[in-house]
Amino acid sequence: MFHGHQRQRLPRGEDDVVDALQVIEELADQAGIGEVRCHAAGTGRQFGERPVDAIRAAGDDGDLGAVAGDRPRVLLILPGGNGNRQAWRTLSGVQLDKITIIVDDYDLAIAFFTDALGFDLAEDSPSLTNDGRPKRWVVVRPPGGGTGILLAQADGERQAAAVGNQIGGRVGFFLTVDDFDAAYQRMTAAGVEFATVPRTEPYGQAAVFVDIAGNRWDLLGPAPA
Repeated sequence: MFHGHQRQRLPRGEDDVVDALQVIEELADQAGIGEVRCHAAGTGRQFGERPVDAIRAAGDDGDLGAVAGDRPRVLLILPGGNGNRQAWRTLSGVQLDKITIIVDDYDLAIAFFTDALGFDLAEDSPSLTNDGRPKRWVVVRPPGGGTGILLAQADGERQAAAVGNQIGGRVGFFLTVDDFDAAYQRMTAAGVEFATVPRTEPYGQAAVFVDIAGNRWDLLGPAPA
């Protein structure tokens, strides 16, 4: 199966592209990929295009799968004369949906992200650990959507030790706002701890704050007009 960016070794030269694509189509079949395109890196030339419009879907016992228009696409980048014999492929429609922040307490974390930062509580539902113990599935998101944060209450000594130290003391999260001054004032009034005073950088305004778990964030906004 394809997971993230993966590299596939291809034969050298344009004459071998068709054979290479046959191999890739077999891999694409397993991953539900609908179309394979082949380009030469650094040259802008397209060696060939072979729609996989009726490849057999994995696990369907030989029945024909969906046509190419119903499935993702793969782009293969072939060597462009630099001796590199590896190819890369990218999938369309990829997004970072959630990240995890380990916290000491669900409710305190929810209060911080919703009240102090103004996030929406997207989900708070019962769940189970891998060994069957009860837990909660808690997700907060910035207003209007975007990447969500799974608030995971620490389970065990190892996770407890990681609370507030997931990035080893570095700034690991970045919150961008349209109105920096208003966000800074609101967060300060809500009791958010800022580790630095606001500063103006070439890319805009910035200040480091600390979340409920102790992780360091950048609050970022546009430069003053």
